[in-house]
Amino acid sequence: MSRFSANASVRSVSSVAESVSASDRRRFTFAALATATAVAALGAAALMPSAAHAQAYPSKPITIIVPFSAGGTTDILARVVGLHMGTTLGQPVIVDNRAGAGGNIGGQTAARANADGYTIFMGTVGTHAINQSLYKKMPFDPIKDFAPLSRVAMVPNLLVANPNQPYKNVKELIAYAKANPGKVNFASAGNGSSIHLSGELFKQMTGVDMQHVPYKGSAPAVADLLGGQTSIMFDNMPSAIPHVKGGKLRAMAVTTAKRSPALPDVPTIAESGVPGYEATSWFGLLAPAGTPPAVVGQLNAAILKALADPEVKKKLAEQGAEAHGETPAQFAAFIQSETAKWGKVVQASGASLD
Repeated sequence: MSRFSANASVRSVSSVAESVSASDRRRFTFAALATATAVAALGAAALMPSAAHAQAYPSKPITIIVPFSAGGTTDILARVVGLHMGTTLGQPVIVDNRAGAGGNIGGQTAARANADGYTIFMGTVGTHAINQSLYKKMPFDPIKDFAPLSRVAMVPNLLVANPNQPYKNVKELIAYAKANPGKVNFASAGNGSSIHLSGELFKQMTGVDMQHVPYKGSAPAVADLLGGQTSIMFDNMPSAIPHVKGGKLRAMAVTTAKRSPALPDVPTIAESGVPGYEATSWFGLLAPAGTPPAVVGQLNAAILKALADPEVKKKLAEQGAEAHGETPAQFAAFIQSETAKWGKVVQASGASLD
C-alpha cells in the first residue's frame, strides 16, 4: 500500500469519528492511525524480497547421501572430500549412510530430495552405470533424476590369484583357462558388482570359459580365495593390497588403462595381452535434477578445490584411489558412456536382480 493510500484511509476514518464524542473520537482516531500504519508497513514489506530468498547459498549444512555402509570406500571418499568442501563453502558437510539394494535405497532418497543444493549424492559405477541394466525395477532414473557435479575418484580393480595356482601372469592365465575350460573360477562380491562384471568383461574379451562364484560381499570372497576354494578374483584395490603386500595373494594385473601408482610394478590387463580392456570402479558427486546452475557451479568448484589439495590426494591414494575432477558436462558424458558399456556386459553375463 502506498503512503497516499494509507493517509487516505486515515482521513476517511477521521471523518466518521467526528460524529461521536470527543473522547471516543480520540480513541477511534488513534486506533485508525495504528491500523493504517500497519497496513502501509505490510504493503512495503510485500515489495521487498523475503529473507530466505535473500540468503546466499549455502546458508545451512549440506548432506552427502552415501548409498553404502560406513567404513567402505564410498563412505571414506565422501568424508575426505566433504570435509574439505565444508571449509570452502563455509558450512558443515554431513555424511548420511543409506545402504541397501546395491545402492538403490540411497539413490532413491537423493533423487527425491529438494533440488536446492543442500542434499547431494555420492554415486558409483554401480548406482549410475550398472544397476539400471541389472535390476528389473529401478526406483530412480540415474540419468534424468540427477545433475552431475564431478567425478571424485577412480579406483582400480586388481586381478589377484591364490599363490598356489599354476599361472603367474595374465597370458599364462588365459592359456591355462583355454586348455582347461571351466576349471578356473573367479570369486566376486555378488552378482552385478563391479568385481563380478570385471570378470565377465575379461571372459568376453579373451574368449575363456571361467566359472563365476558370487559371495555376499568382498570379505567372504577374499577369505575363500585365500583358502584356495576359488582361483582368482578381480577385487577392489583397497581390500586386496594388504594381502598382496603380505604375500598371501599374487597380483597379476590392474584393470585400469594405466598402471596404478599404488602398485607401479603391476601391469595393466590391456598391456598383458588384452588390448582395450578397462574396468574401473569410479565415484562421483551428483545433485538432484533441477538444482540451480549457479549452485551446481559452486559445488563443482568446491569439489575441484578439494581434489587439488595435496592432503586430500594423499588420503585418496592411501585407499588405492586416484583423484579425478572434471566439469559437470564431462561427468555427464562419462556416465552415458559407462552406462552403454556396462549394459552390454550385464546383458552378455545374463545377470539380473529383482
